Amino acid sequence: MPHKPKLLLRWTFNLLYASDQFLNAVFCGDPDETISSRIGRCKKHHHGEIPWHHPVIGTLDTILEKIDPHHTIDAIEPGQHPRELWHWK
Repeated sequence: MPHKPKLLLRWTFNLLYASDQFLNAVFCGDPDETISSRIGRCKKHHHGEIPWHHPVIGTLDTILEKIDPHHTIDAIEPGQHPRELWHWK
């Protein structure tokens, strides 16, 4: 029988990851991508800056950078096909 705390931790991580992908899909993103990855691609596309017309994205990026520096850039999965960054403004 698996160790219960590890099983609970993995289950929690899986739910958080799935929720992240779900929210990205809700906001017209690829359902196989996390919000962090999408923000990271936006930063790479705009040379490290979040465009001014995306204040929510900029706020999320600021919070994530304080928790884990370079999180959004590190979240980009290599070899994924290019996708639309943001369908809405």
